[in-house]
Amino acid sequence: MTLEPSIPDYARGRWWLWRLPLLLLLAGDVLGQYRGGVEEPTLFSGITFGVHEFGHLFFAFGGETLTVLGGSLMQLLIPLGAGALLYHHRDYFGITVVGLWLASSLFDMAIYIADARSFDLDLLSFGEEGGHDWAWLLQHWGVVQHNLGIASAVRGVGLLLLGASVLSGLWLCYQMWAVPRDG
Repeated sequence: MTLEPSIPDYARGRWWLWRLPLLLLLAGDVLGQYRGGVEEPTLFSGITFGVHEFGHLFFAFGGETLTVLGGSLMQLLIPLGAGALLYHHRDYFGITVVGLWLASSLFDMAIYIADARSFDLDLLSFGEEGGHDWAWLLQHWGVVQHNLGIASAVRGVGLLLLGASVLSGLWLCYQMWAVPRDG
């Protein structure tokens, strides 16, 4: 399934007028999160938190490591799954929005990883003994001293995804504007 030949068909008859402000709102929100860190929750923060906590429950069958990793894993898998579903339905602008969600999720994760040694974050949990997932994971894997480098790499991937999502969203809006409307 190729993307390019179907873009004019996708764009025909679609309104860019509401998509462009939505794209700019969400992109600005996620960019603010990138620039401001933990102090800048986004429109995606609530769903990302819920998905993260659900991930711990969902992966509880796999032992302690998978249970702890499951929160962060799920906050990546759910947006990826949503993107795959939207791709199947050829909703390319929807994929752009999911890309912004995934970028936001990666920024959240990078903040969490960077905190693995300093423990500055106020953590929320559904359990009474909520621990620091990434402190435990990085200590378990023997790489806790590299938490800042790992966080920077995750943040970098998020920034690339943010940029790609904004550019693709702008391009799609342009295509919707440029392709003649039917009727």
